[in-house]
Amino acid sequence: MRELPAQVLAQIGKGTHMKGRFAVFVVLALALGLSAVAQQADRKVRFADQVEAYLKADEVKAPPQNAILFIGSSIFRKWEKLTEQMAPLPVFNRAFGGSQTHEVLYYMDRLVLPYKPKIIAYYCGSNDINAKVPPTEIFGNFQKFVERVHAQLPDTKIFFVSINRAPEKMDKWAQVDEANRLVKEYCLKDSKLGYIDVNPVLFDKSGQPRYELYLPDKLHFLEPAYVEFT
Repeated sequence: MRELPAQVLAQIGKGTHMKGRFAVFVVLALALGLSAVAQQADRKVRFADQVEAYLKADEVKAPPQNAILFIGSSIFRKWEKLTEQMAPLPVFNRAFGGSQTHEVLYYMDRLVLPYKPKIIAYYCGSNDINAKVPPTEIFGNFQKFVERVHAQLPDTKIFFVSINRAPEKMDKWAQVDEANRLVKEYCLKDSKLGYIDVNPVLFDKSGQPRYELYLPDKLHFLEPAYVEFT
């Protein structure tokens, strides 16, 4: 639970007349919290067809257990040479659509936990930013992801790959930076978590985006960007 502001704590001790005000404070805080939960519950879950396609493919050839799972949105989904570029590491990709963090949570019982991965590389949040999801909610969803993984797979290492400061969302870089900051600070507190910042290789020495690494949408990557990551 968040620490109460010092001024609120000071006022509580001044007398019983503050009880009513404090009660209002608590009710408002709870209302805001419930509102956030309700808002997230209203978010649509998409890409069932892509998830089903993965599951059908698993019936033909199941990915290895105790391997390295890449999960998240289209930045990973479009990494076509992932297996080749990460060889000889045992990697497999289950990123889907233009997913948002709540959708990764929704499908993780089918696309994450059954594989019992030894390591998870997680990239998601970029589409949340475009959908005006607050950075705190992006962080909160990643935290829930971590907690659910470690409840069943306590030894699994999870790496959060930084949200891309893409030219396409230049006007939203402040939100990108805040989401990345929250996640990075969280990861630094747990030896089973890691934070991989890919943004430095996406900018030149003058601090400008390396447009030659991007598709025309200025969001997704050309092959040379993925080479930079490896």
